[in-house]
Amino acid sequence: MSELVRARVEDHLVRLRMGHVAQRIDAMLSEAARGEPTYLDFLDGLLREEVDSKQRKRVQMGLTIAHFPQARTLEDFDFRFQPSVDQRLVKELSTGRFIALSDNVLIFGPPGVGKTHLAIALGRAVVEAGHTVLFTSATAMIAGLSKAETEGKLGEQLTFLAKPKLLIVDELGYLPFERRSAHLFFQLVARRYERGSILITTNQSVSQWGTVFGDDVLAAAILDRLLHHSHTLTIQGESYRLRQKKRAGLLGREAKAQETEA
Repeated sequence: MSELVRARVEDHLVRLRMGHVAQRIDAMLSEAARGEPTYLDFLDGLLREEVDSKQRKRVQMGLTIAHFPQARTLEDFDFRFQPSVDQRLVKELSTGRFIALSDNVLIFGPPGVGKTHLAIALGRAVVEAGHTVLFTSATAMIAGLSKAETEGKLGEQLTFLAKPKLLIVDELGYLPFERRSAHLFFQLVARRYERGSILITTNQSVSQWGTVFGDDVLAAAILDRLLHHSHTLTIQGESYRLRQKKRAGLLGREAKAQETEA
């Protein structure tokens, strides 16, 4: 290949926004010369590399936009330790098909059983499936809505939270909502109702949501919209953190220390 033709090919690749192949063209031509693939096989390999590169970049950007607090995957989740988790449902949710239906996902369970891990892992799977995701804690979300309302920008903040295909709200119910905060949360749920999916992790059963929101009627209205099109996961198991302490022998030492102090 003459330098003129090579330069022209590289320019075409750049214009077509095939930057990865443009950078790899010399190496790919050398590999092709050694392997002598058919024209179709060479073209297939060239396009596959570009598609894979774009997919990796898209996923990385999606993960950055999602603001996950840490990296978690379904492969890392110990289903043997939490046998109560419905693995078939988790596998189905990981396809991201529930997003097209604007279905919601509610994950119930006591502290430390892996609710946040599952939420992040499912969120990552949804990003890999090609959808936008935003992760936030319940307290941070309400703080942002309250601040926006004070500044006269509530509509903008609600629009921002309504935009991603999946909104993950972590740790709902750990702290009770003030009445105004509960109304703000209702507005968000109503805004996303049948338009976008919400995934919520909570340590409170639905029977306790009246206490969480400080209003049984408002809690019922919120639940009505969340549960209308929804999937629920309930984790009934031991805390991972307690297990780690037991393994390290820390619980026994802590108990003895408390007895000594008493």
